[in-house]
Amino acid sequence: MAGIRFSGMASGLPPNIVEQLMEAERIPVKQMEVQKTKQEDKLKLVNELETKVGDVTKNLTELTATSGFVDKKFISGDTNVVDGTVDPGKSVPGDYAIEVIQLAQKPAAISNGFPDKDQTQIGVGYIKFETPDGEKEVYINGDNSTLSGVATQITNAGVGLKAQVIEDRKDQENPFKILISGLGTGKDNQVNFPKIYLLDGDQDMFFEESRKAQNAKVKIDGFEIEIPDNKSSDLIPGVTLDLKSAAPGREIRLGVKENLEVISGKIKSFVDAYNAALDFIQKQSKLQANAGGKPALGPLGGDGMMRSIENSLRRVILNPQMGVDTPIRRVGELGIEFNRNGTLNFNQEKFNKTLNADPGAVANFFRGDGFNTGFVATVKREIGNLMNGQFGAISNRKKGLQSRIDQVNSRIETKERQLERKEESLRKKFADLEGKMSAMQAQQAKFAAMAQGGGGG
Repeated sequence: MAGIRFSGMASGLPPNIVEQLMEAERIPVKQMEVQKTKQEDKLKLVNELETKVGDVTKNLTELTATSGFVDKKFISGDTNVVDGTVDPGKSVPGDYAIEVIQLAQKPAAISNGFPDKDQTQIGVGYIKFETPDGEKEVYINGDNSTLSGVATQITNAGVGLKAQVIEDRKDQENPFKILISGLGTGKDNQVNFPKIYLLDGDQDMFFEESRKAQNAKVKIDGFEIEIPDNKSSDLIPGVTLDLKSAAPGREIRLGVKENLEVISGKIKSFVDAYNAALDFIQKQSKLQANAGGKPALGPLGGDGMMRSIENSLRRVILNPQMGVDTPIRRVGELGIEFNRNGTLNFNQEKFNKTLNADPGAVANFFRGDGFNTGFVATVKREIGNLMNGQFGAISNRKKGLQSRIDQVNSRIETKERQLERKEESLRKKFADLEGKMSAMQAQQAKFAAMAQGGGGG
């Protein structure tokens, strides 16, 4: 019956009378939808606030790690001679001097030249090598005894050698040679290239020149030592040196220093996240223009949850840290202080000065015992309480708003069902009214016609 529509009303009522009546009946529904929208907007804001509050602790975990406040950088007077990488947790700040007398090298040998690399046959037989693991033989078969084939067979033989064909244009007629080298540097990886036994080849092959394996030689703080590789993590504590080129007679200055930029950057990330949460709260507590034109607080302005969060955030900055092995008690001593607008300022110069003077004290202040004491643990505990899914202020506020939204949705659904039944009832009543009015009008017309007929007789 809800599909009944009236085209012309015998009663003289508007044809959309039911729609007009139902529009008035739906006013309470529209009011409830407005209420629901307000609650949904608040829930969105609470979710946004939850994200911002959670971001406060996002960067703090790194501060409690071993390298949290022990970040260092490596400095070389000439990275073309020696470079390096530093382990912040193991390195010790200081200055060093190094002289690279010679680089470590692999054993290698180069053959005589050939006119091509893939046509001339060298022959069948074997090549012997004296390696640290004893004498090794590589058998060369006749299926592929060109330079390229021999190089492949040596590399694939698993004897600790690799071979490649190179082009040396010093000899225009025979530019192609085999270069064979060991896999490791240092005297312990020495290889000798004494014997080549190949028969029935188009051209003889022999080692034209060989080079012995050698250790790297360096002077560190005036003392000469030998190392088997061009990389070493034993010369300077916590630093892996990479020897790039020999520079005998030239001393290169090296240094390990606190990387203050990285450390202060971690603190600044925390301050920025902290300020983002406080700024959000402050904006909600300020008068804002609204649709009615009259300024009002933000949707969450004056909310008890907002005051609770703000108090917690301020408490972790203002309260002293107890039970930590450091003379530092408040973050204000590290240049993290409130300014006039209620957010934090980070005085990087003051922080760096304190860090330089006593990096251990700064680290202990933030780290504490890693669980219960220390600034990081305090912040995490406060934030964790606010966001706790069972009793946290944010969680409770979200549950309350969602409950109100669900209740309004339920009332709207109930009201919509009532309105649907009412509309159906109204349409039936007006349909019945129209039927009766039409019958009455037809009867009146009939009487009128009869009266006109009698008068004419």
